[in-house]
Amino acid sequence: MKVAAIQMVSCTRVDDNLRAAHALLSEAARGGAELAVLPEYFCVMGQRDTDKLALQEPLGTGPIQDWLAATARELGLWIVGGTLPLSCAPGGGAAREAAEREGKCRNASLAFNPQGDRVACYDKIHLFKFDDGSRVYDEAAVLVPGATPALFDLPSRDGHVWRLGLSICYDLRFPELYRAYAADGADLLLVPSAFTHVTGQAHWEVLLRARAVENLCGVVAAAQGGTHENGRRTWGHSMVVDAWGQVLAQQTGGAGVALAELDFAELAARRARLPALAHRVM
Repeated sequence: MKVAAIQMVSCTRVDDNLRAAHALLSEAARGGAELAVLPEYFCVMGQRDTDKLALQEPLGTGPIQDWLAATARELGLWIVGGTLPLSCAPGGGAAREAAEREGKCRNASLAFNPQGDRVACYDKIHLFKFDDGSRVYDEAAVLVPGATPALFDLPSRDGHVWRLGLSICYDLRFPELYRAYAADGADLLLVPSAFTHVTGQAHWEVLLRARAVENLCGVVAAAQGGTHENGRRTWGHSMVVDAWGQVLAQQTGGAGVALAELDFAELAARRARLPALAHRVM
C-alpha cells in the first residue's frame, strides 16, 4: 500500500491552508497513494492558542469536516485529517462540560474513506507542555484531553486489510498507547504532528523509529515544517517508517509529500522472524 505523509507550513487563514492541503493531497493521489495523512493543525496555526476556539465544529458537521469528506471523495483517497478543533460533546461527563464552560475544545484527528464517510475520530490524549524560559506551550489552557484510543480498518488495493491506530504529536512520548494499539492488532501507526523545532531536532526521528521497532508496525508521521506567521518554528521531517525502523521516505523542511510503499507481506514476515509481540510479559 502506498502512503503519503503530508507536510505543511500552515498559516492563520483557514481557506489558504485548505487550498494548500488540497494541492498536496492531489500530488499524493497522482503519486498512487491510497492513504494520505495531514499534519496536526493543518487547517490553522493561529496567532494565539485561543484562535482555534472560534473555529471549533461539532463532530459530524462543519466546513473543515465537510471539506475533508469532499476531498476524500474527489481524490478517491483515505484521508486522515491531521487535527481540527471540535466542540466538547454535551453530556461528555462533568469534566468535559466544565471545560466547555471554560472555553476549551478538543484537538481531534478524523479519518475518512474514499466515499467521504468518517470512519474514526480520535481526541488527543496527552497535552503538550513545555517551558525552556523563552518558549512556553501549554495545550491544556485551551484543550480538553481525550481518553480513548481509536483504530480503523483499511482494505487496501493489494487485498490486505490494514489496521491503523491514531495518535497525535505529543502522544509519541507515551509508548503505552502504541503498545495498546499493537495488542489490538494494529499494523500501522499514524502520528500527525506539529513538533517544535527544539524538541523535534532532539527526539522526533528516534521516537518514531522506536515506536515502529518496538511494536513491529509501520509509522506515517505527517508534520508541520517551517516558520509560521505566528513566529512558531516547527521541525518538519515528515516521514514514513517501516516495521524494522527504516525511514522509507522523508520531507525535511517546507511543504511537500513523503511518499512510500508499505508491504503487508514483508510486515508479516518480519513479525514471523522476530515474534517479539508474542513474547510480552507485562
